[in-house]
Amino acid sequence: MFVGETGIRRIVQRSCELTRAAKNGDARAEGGIDLPTLQRYINFWYSVSLDLFGGEISSNAAEYFACGLKGRANEKKYDDHKALEGAYAMPVPEDGRLRDSAVPLRNAMNEILRDAYIDDNQRGLDLWNKTIAEHGLDFRLALPSRRFNRRIGLYADLRFSPDGEPLAPEEFALRSDDWLPSDADRAYVGSLMRPIHEPGRMANWIAAPTKGIDGKPLSFEYVRLA
Repeated sequence: MFVGETGIRRIVQRSCELTRAAKNGDARAEGGIDLPTLQRYINFWYSVSLDLFGGEISSNAAEYFACGLKGRANEKKYDDHKALEGAYAMPVPEDGRLRDSAVPLRNAMNEILRDAYIDDNQRGLDLWNKTIAEHGLDFRLALPSRRFNRRIGLYADLRFSPDGEPLAPEEFALRSDDWLPSDADRAYVGSLMRPIHEPGRMANWIAAPTKGIDGKPLSFEYVRLA
């Protein structure tokens, strides 16, 4: 998480710098990645990452936890280490609506782990927003709802807005380019991906790190290319 958090923070910083430098306030005009595009990529990668935890209600997760093959983050904060008591409240789709359901803890273990992952993501996002605020820009990045753009679990066959509101499939299709990277976004970002070999020099779309590895100067020749 630290590597991704600091790397994206450098991109956010550079986006802010170029946004302020551009006459039209668009970082793309200065060869950078604008903040709205970063938000769309966050929406995509965050939502597909949530799928990696599996379904919200899972008998496999319950069995793996019982066998000691799956555990909770920060287990020491729990009193019932066998997770035999209690339930996890989650909204479950039913007849086109979301209904609150109490799921036995072991069966909700994937969702409990997803909660911890979401908390980690939010901490990183808070740091990125702090960088944006330090540059005086009126923009805030946000995590979309855990129901948004899902392909696995309870919400896989449904469509939701980034705020978690149910949508008709056709409405989601009409607005998907507002929320997820479009073909044009991918083409633009791809056009920026050019190698930089000169020591101490960064691509225009990312800020330099605050310090070099092992205290070395940024211009240190860490890698020598034959």
